Order: sequence, then C-alpha cells, then structure tokens
Amino acid sequence: MRIAAAQLTCVPADVQANVRQVAALADRAREDGARVVVFPELAVTGYELEAIAGDSGLWVGAEDSRLDPLRGTGIVTVVNCAGPGEHGGDPRIATYVYGADGALITAYYKQRLYEQEQQYFTAGEVDGRFEFDGVRFALATCFDNHFSDLIARVREDRCDVHLASSLYGTGGGIEERAKVYPGIAADANVFVALANHVGAAGPFTGCGGAALWAPGGALITEADDRTAMVAVADIGV
Repeated sequence: MRIAAAQLTCVPADVQANVRQVAALADRAREDGARVVVFPELAVTGYELEAIAGDSGLWVGAEDSRLDPLRGTGIVTVVNCAGPGEHGGDPRIATYVYGADGALITAYYKQRLYEQEQQYFTAGEVDGRFEFDGVRFALATCFDNHFSDLIARVREDRCDVHLASSLYGTGGGIEERAKVYPGIAADANVFVALANHVGAAGPFTGCGGAALWAPGGALITEADDRTAMVAVADIGV
C-alpha cells in the first residue's frame, strides 16, 4: 500500500480556505498513487487556540458540510480539527478518518493535551484505530506520541501503521521530531507516518519534514522544511 503524509501552512482560523488546501493535497497524494493521506494537527483551522476557544463556529463535526471538499477526493483522508465537545462542553482535538467514498470510518480525540491546550480543550479517553484493506492503523495527535503507554498499546494491538497528526516547530521541535518518530517505529515495530505544519502555525513556525519511517526506525522518505507538499511511500505489511 502507498500512503502519504502531508504538510501545509494553514490560513489562521479560516475553515474553508484550509479545507481547500487539504483537499488539493489529498488530490495530489491520490494522483501519486497513495491510498491513505494524513494531515497535521488542527489542519482545518491552523493552530489558533484562542480563536478556536472564542468562536464555536470554528468547531467542525464529522458530518459538517464544510468538509465536503475533502470527502470527495477519492482517498482515505485523515484530517485533524477542533471538534465539538460532548454535551455542549469544551471542544476536543479531533481526528476524522474518511473513506475513499467519503463515509466516516472513525473519529479519534487527542488524549494527551499539551500545556496551553488544557485551557481550551477536553481530552479524549479512547485509542484511535481503524482497518483498511487488511492493514491496521493507529491514530495519535502530536503530544500523544510522547507517552510510552500509548505507544505500548499500538504494539499490543498489533497495528501495522501509526499515523501522527502533529505540530513541531523550529528550534527544539526539530530535535523532538527527529527523535520521537523513528523511536515509535522501533519500539512498536510499525510504519510511522508523520504530518506536520510548515511555516507560520499560531505562535510557532512549523519545521516541516513530513515523513515516513519503517519498522525499526529507518527513514523511508521526508519532505523539505519550506514547501506545502506530501511525502509518499510504499509500505509492505
């Protein structure tokens, strides 16, 4: 199976503009032969925490019609956004997985909220999993990937591919990104696909480097540090 990890520069707090970007990159991944594509953390709004907290119009449910363009791309699309909270509560950092036919396969909610995220979001409690064409996928969002218990469950659940929607910035984020994800590939014995921001991302500057690693931690392919693009590779499971 060929899969893709995307990177982009989001338009702050503009759902429609970002959905158009996501859909265009999903089209590009499909044209490159990928059957699954994963996008960065909060790709639908950008990493704009205060704006999200102050405007529930930026919260996007799995069936929101604003997501229709990306549901029509003909590829399994893993997209992260600010999702509505339960029972009118605070929003959650949500990952929605849509099939090539546009139908929702599953939803996952970030379990480990990073620093300031705890002020604005409610954490999820259930691990993200789905199967497609005989391949078992795990889902995680950025800071989730820093916790050994979550990664241990990826291994215990016999997942084949770990999909990470993330934001790593320049500076210390470059080193974290380069350490954490090959480490997951080695520790959980899975393929890892990392999607990241590139350029301005709220208070950060995304360092790009969307990439895929093989079980054991060897790098398969890697995007640059400046261009909206997809990193595409074949995996064998």
